[in-house]
Amino acid sequence: MLQHEKYMQRCLDLALLGAGNVNPNPMVGAVVVHNGNIIGEGYHQKYGGPHAEVNAVNDVFAKHPDATDLLKQSTIYVSLEPCAHYGKTPPCADLIIKHQIPQVVVGCRDPFDQVNGKGIEKLEAAGIKVLTGVLENECRFLNRRFFTRVKHQRPYIILKWAKTFDGFFAPDNNTQFWITGPQSKQLVHKWRSEEDAILIGKNTVAIDNPQLNVRLWHGKSPKRIVIDRRLELDRSLHVFDQSVETIIFNEVKTDFDDNIKYIALEDFDRFVPHYILFQLYLQDIQSVIIEGGAATLNSFIEARLWDEARIFTGNVNLGNGIRSPLIKGELLQKETIGEDMLEILLNPAHK
Repeated sequence: MLQHEKYMQRCLDLALLGAGNVNPNPMVGAVVVHNGNIIGEGYHQKYGGPHAEVNAVNDVFAKHPDATDLLKQSTIYVSLEPCAHYGKTPPCADLIIKHQIPQVVVGCRDPFDQVNGKGIEKLEAAGIKVLTGVLENECRFLNRRFFTRVKHQRPYIILKWAKTFDGFFAPDNNTQFWITGPQSKQLVHKWRSEEDAILIGKNTVAIDNPQLNVRLWHGKSPKRIVIDRRLELDRSLHVFDQSVETIIFNEVKTDFDDNIKYIALEDFDRFVPHYILFQLYLQDIQSVIIEGGAATLNSFIEARLWDEARIFTGNVNLGNGIRSPLIKGELLQKETIGEDMLEILLNPAHK
């Protein structure tokens, strides 16, 4: 089993290379092993492109003149169950059967209805030995965004905020106050590059005038989501610069203005987080990082619509102001980032 785990870990490492490029598809890695040696590997690189298994098999053919014979004596490891249906690409289960690969080791099953065990069944019906559940928890965690979208019909929600050492979120006089250091700021930009969208409330836009991009990191800036009930924000603010798709949730209108999309919600007095997440789900947005303000963060906490919370504690004090949101969760990680402390919590109810 340790050998299986070693190769599955390689699948996970490869899969991560597709982060930010394959949504709303899952991240998947695959390796082909012959007599204890990896002879080919691949990962899902881009939405709509070849799946991990295809790239791994092609890698074998690119490196080995006798690839056809080698595959018939090999094991293919894949972090997620091979698909069994025609989507944007042909079924990977058919590819494995075609090349007569005798054994498949799967990290976890695919919860998507058109797969969910069907890929495994197809392989076994063709006489291929299938081993499942190798590093299953790690494989599921890797694709927690995809699993959440499929199982709960909503995006994966990450709450992010910073608090002072004495427990305050911000001053209470509508002024900007920077709590964390440059290392934490850069890390946040990296996080943004990994998610589909970033959400903030009207007051945060008005006070901070944020760009909500990844200028301190590389990669694609997320879609911007703003809650502005009565459309009171000034159009000269950065969120209206048309540089990236921006959705404004409000109660006034549903309309388009180039890259700005206005969506009116049915009821702004109740279930606002629920309505927002359902609308984002319909638009294939698989993950959202919510960066404020305190009222917006608290509304998602109170609705129990969060999966992960990333909380910085800065080495500064305010003395008074807006209190930091309160949240309870399972501690996943705690580390020092520059002079700041970072804690990452998971919502145990959504594991």
